Amino acid sequence: MTWPRSVRARLALWHGFALLAVVSVYAIAVMVQVRDDLYEGLDGQLEGDAALVFQWLRGNPRPVESGVGAFEPPALNGDSRADVPWVDAWSPDGRRLFEAGRRPGLPSRPDLPPTWLHAPLSLDLSDGSRARTLTRTATIGGRPVFVRVGRSEDFARQELREFAAVLGVSLPFAFAIAVGAGYLLARRALAPVASMTVRARRITAEHLEERLPVEHADDEFGQLASVVNDALGRLERSFHTLRRFTADASHELRTPLTAIRSVGEVGLRERRTEAEYREMVGSILEEAERLTTMTDSLLLLSRADSGKTDLRPATIVLGDLVTEVAADLEVLAEEKGQRLGVDVDPKVVVSADRPTLRQAVINLLDNAIKYSPDDAPIRLVVRRRGERGVLEVIDQGPGIEPEHLLHIFERFYRVDKARARGAGGAGLGLAIARWAVEANGGSLEVESAPGHGSVFRITLTLPLKETS
Repeated sequence: MTWPRSVRARLALWHGFALLAVVSVYAIAVMVQVRDDLYEGLDGQLEGDAALVFQWLRGNPRPVESGVGAFEPPALNGDSRADVPWVDAWSPDGRRLFEAGRRPGLPSRPDLPPTWLHAPLSLDLSDGSRARTLTRTATIGGRPVFVRVGRSEDFARQELREFAAVLGVSLPFAFAIAVGAGYLLARRALAPVASMTVRARRITAEHLEERLPVEHADDEFGQLASVVNDALGRLERSFHTLRRFTADASHELRTPLTAIRSVGEVGLRERRTEAEYREMVGSILEEAERLTTMTDSLLLLSRADSGKTDLRPATIVLGDLVTEVAADLEVLAEEKGQRLGVDVDPKVVVSADRPTLRQAVINLLDNAIKYSPDDAPIRLVVRRRGERGVLEVIDQGPGIEPEHLLHIFERFYRVDKARARGAGGAGLGLAIARWAVEANGGSLEVESAPGHGSVFRITLTLPLKETS
């Protein structure tokens, strides 16, 4: 059997088959119960027949004593129908003493009467019909006698045939009704899927703002639509970020390339002195270094996105790392007359990959030096807060507007693009710093207000032996 492709049709068929199975089991159980009731009634009649025959024979033992072959049976149970019961009597040695009733009579048995079952038994007659018989033992005229009474099973069998015929006709109708009702129910239940299918066809890369309809948020289809809508929202944001990233990367790469090309074209227009050529080559190398730095940053972020970075956590004294970075960048601060202040707790020990964490601290301190005014103090503070180690980079720069705080860790994002480009930045330093901190199981936060400087805070979990 080939199942239809439609889920509605399959559900309808399953509903029909399930209902058909239930109804069939119920019908079989009812039929068995009806059969038991019919035969129980028939067996009860046979018990009454046997009792009347014994009563009659005790008052009229002549058929048993004389062995008359046939006689007129009594009106058993007051039954005046033509379906008169069968009666015969047997001696213990297997000799039939008499028989009476309808023709053909009850069949003989190959075994002796003492071995006959005393429970009701169905026998086949010579004309193809069946009779229900019951054998009982009694003493008539001082001799043991086995009396067998019988009644036709035609009535019971006819009732069963009629009942089976009714079932045979009604079950297909029940199956058809079940399939039809199942299809209607499935169609109604799957209506939200049809709506979602129509809406989903409209969603393309150019129309990611579309969302699936949510008719009932609490049912399974509503929950599915909500999950898909959340995924579409994330996909839309990812596409938007990718488009902006591509545009920003293209712009940032084009700027140094344009500068290199311009310097080269100017140098080829006319002959120049060695000093002038050296200055041009130096400018080209500076732009090439800028390209290299940007490319390395992009490759680092790309490896971070793909999860291919090789991190090797180790126990690090956070104060020593901060002191080392401050010493490396002190020359940059001195060029602007800035003062670096380091206040560290030497007991703060964290577990992290040293190179990546060092890169994060370098990027934060470099930004603080770059955007703080001349002669301004910059502080680096390391302290313990509960079960965490905290590193803060505090500057006296211009601060950050609230609308920019949610975006400063995005790639190529700048608060003041003109100033950032003049300072040689590409908008990747904070993105790398956030990745480096989060890769080590920490978090990077910023607190800032316009005109009041900024505080960049790294929070890392202390090793277990330090927290105990």
